[in-house]
Amino acid sequence: MFEADNQLPLTQYVNEEIDEKKFKEQARLWKNYPTDYAPLVNYAKANKLPFIATNIPRLFASLVNKGGFEALDTLNTVQKTWIAPLPIPYDAELPGYKNMMKMMGDHATPNMPKAQASKDATMAYFILKNFTAGSLFVHYNGTYHSDNYEGILWYLKKNNPGLKYATIASVSQKDLSKLLDEHKGKADFILCVDEDMTTTY
Repeated sequence: MFEADNQLPLTQYVNEEIDEKKFKEQARLWKNYPTDYAPLVNYAKANKLPFIATNIPRLFASLVNKGGFEALDTLNTVQKTWIAPLPIPYDAELPGYKNMMKMMGDHATPNMPKAQASKDATMAYFILKNFTAGSLFVHYNGTYHSDNYEGILWYLKKNNPGLKYATIASVSQKDLSKLLDEHKGKADFILCVDEDMTTTY
């Protein structure tokens, strides 16, 4: 959830240089931050672990949604440090991006999956930028960003083919006794939760 331009307050909070109140004032936090993300941030804080803001600022993803990747050329030098290097590679034929167009139906535009790709590319970029060989980098993202080894994984493999990785997907089902065929192969590990599980988004 954390956008790259929020790295400074995030780091300051994890390093105990600012308190939680100041952190919440300075960082753009989602409504489900207290339940879904605060435990992760506070774990990093308690264990003195770096916490990396990998996502593209949502305003910039919105620019791509309206004007394609070309809209990112209008960003200034500082703003461009918060996104993947331009030009961002893109494959419109990836099943995940094609499926997004189908799901959006009449509301779909060719720029919608490009906006998604700008997020995927930026998250992959900051993962690789902050990854240290021989260490473990754990990245939390919405499952659609890495399902079927696409999205973020496509960019990671493109930029570092030798990288060792494992993915986790979460799916919901009515019957938990057997994984539905439609979910098989989505990831190395699949968490199957009851469809009645409380959602916070």
